[in-house]
Amino acid sequence: MVTLRPELCPGLTERSVHLLRENGIRTVVDLVSARLEEVSQKCGLSYKTLVAARRLLLAQFSALPLSGADVYEELAETTAILPTGLPGLDQILDSGLYTGEVAELTGAPGSGKTQVCLCAAASVAHGLGRDVLFVDSTGGFTATRLLQLLRARTRDEEEQAGALRRIRVVRSFDAFGVLDALQDLRGSFSQQGMDAAGPVKMVVVDSVSAVISPLLGGRQSEGLAVMMQLARELKTLAREFGVAVMVTNHVTRDRETGRPRPGLGRSWSFVPSTRVVLEGAGPRRTARLAKSPRQPTGIQEALDLDSWGTPATNPSPEAS
Repeated sequence: MVTLRPELCPGLTERSVHLLRENGIRTVVDLVSARLEEVSQKCGLSYKTLVAARRLLLAQFSALPLSGADVYEELAETTAILPTGLPGLDQILDSGLYTGEVAELTGAPGSGKTQVCLCAAASVAHGLGRDVLFVDSTGGFTATRLLQLLRARTRDEEEQAGALRRIRVVRSFDAFGVLDALQDLRGSFSQQGMDAAGPVKMVVVDSVSAVISPLLGGRQSEGLAVMMQLARELKTLAREFGVAVMVTNHVTRDRETGRPRPGLGRSWSFVPSTRVVLEGAGPRRTARLAKSPRQPTGIQEALDLDSWGTPATNPSPEAS
């Protein structure tokens, strides 16, 4: 049961949450199932604001009822697993990145988030022969490093060039530019259809926190609205068009415990289906599973970023 909090959606403020709690509305279920006309009168809150808040909460937390058989059949027909080429990461991800889902890499600066994204993009573009959209919002993407990864996998220059062509890079250092890139991709899917030649199978956003965090300062409600719009775009691409989405996020310090935690707050924590925490420095790091719909959380594996090009980690084209 999700408790109402100001950060859940832009329409909820400290004052409105306090007034709602005083009138017995403490959870998301309480609010979405209440008669909003009565709530507006009792709490002295705007009816339009309550309607908008309920609409956002329904979009975040509700789902249409389906039978288990329907869900299984849909997953069997649409889900593909895209190996990252990093054995340790693929192990904790249960074989690789899943289409239809958003996976998040979080960690401190220098923990290897961008390097892992490059490895995964190279694996999909070369090993599976599928297109990748790489949205770079930090300036961390380097074609030189990508070419090094491909050269470690194959000496054939035509194969290297083909993989490079399949990775489309968009550089944008603000949230609206990132949204434009994602919306353009969604539009191209809608126009060309799912069977178009060379469709994008993977989307990387490195990083979401770099473009969202600056908006969460003064006028926080606007920043939250943009963040949830970005979340909807990523989930739409994943679920409706069979894309595997990988995003990166920074870490912050918890005010109470002092421990590191993923950035962007609780509202964002509902967006990724899978969350992997990267720790350590140098070529060898540790990947720890913090959230997953399939694997037990807490498991961790050594991550050797220099091992991507070894023959033992070649992904199988059958996974596409």
